Amino acid sequence: MPQPTRSDVHVNRPLTNISIAYIQQAQDFIADKVFPIVPVMKQSDRYFVYTKDFWFRTTAAKRAPATESAGSSFGVDNTPSYYADVWATHVNVDDQMRANQDQPLDLDRDSTLFVTQQLMLRREMQFMASYMKTGIWTGDPSGDFTPATSWSSDASNPIQDIDTEKSKVKSQTGRLPNTLVVSPDVFFRFRNHPVILDRIKYTQRGIISEDLLASLFGVEKFLVAAAVQNASQEGVPGSYNYLAANQALLVYANPAPSLMQPSGGYIFSWQGLFGAGAQGNRISSFRMEHLKADRIEGEMAFSMKQVGADLGVYINAPLF
Repeated sequence: MPQPTRSDVHVNRPLTNISIAYIQQAQDFIADKVFPIVPVMKQSDRYFVYTKDFWFRTTAAKRAPATESAGSSFGVDNTPSYYADVWATHVNVDDQMRANQDQPLDLDRDSTLFVTQQLMLRREMQFMASYMKTGIWTGDPSGDFTPATSWSSDASNPIQDIDTEKSKVKSQTGRLPNTLVVSPDVFFRFRNHPVILDRIKYTQRGIISEDLLASLFGVEKFLVAAAVQNASQEGVPGSYNYLAANQALLVYANPAPSLMQPSGGYIFSWQGLFGAGAQGNRISSFRMEHLKADRIEGEMAFSMKQVGADLGVYINAPLF
């Protein structure tokens, strides 16, 4: 007598309690964590820059009886400006596909997450192109800094190197750098560097975290730029790499946008764009009747500006 087969008693169906998606974690994106976000209502505008030279010299002099005090003045530059480019992408959710989807798929939710991830990756790429490059930071008067002894060597001392560069920025600006951004390879080297391990061997904390490294390097923020990009076009095997490699940025970032305060950079986010969010971002969903689909569209409008070149030091090839 015939017996039931495995396929007779069970028909494969999608599991509803798991699905696999390579969504990058929010903490790997650091573009909005380094410099303050300045909300703006117009796509472009100007801002004032007080001329630094006047504030670091004094004309104060002894005053004889019945004489005028020493006169002085300061300069202001009103020509610097920003322009917030608008970045956008969309996914169309087809009516037929939505009606035929199985759990746990949710094409509207999934498309919203996908569009958001696309915009975050684009913003991270713009951050790298705007701030993490050679030839733009002047906090070290001699230019970009490359350690005399590579940090890959146990004979190096990255804490001392960073202190030296912090001192140079302070001597040029009156501000001590408070933020250190590193690429993942630099971060993993720090976790195993003998100088750093020696500093913490008598502490209670056995895990070398970003917070612990911030304390060791004497900065308020220690950030790892860990976002990953697939540089290949669709249809071509993926080519995956970190956006940042063998580099670091030491910089003073003003804790919040404010008047008469310096900062290495600002991110001008165009909130005035049809009710955009705090970071100049907006997700819209609207009907595309001629396609018989709903469009989920994301926009982000921002301008990344270096506003204080002398407040930062680009650390080039520290693991060379």
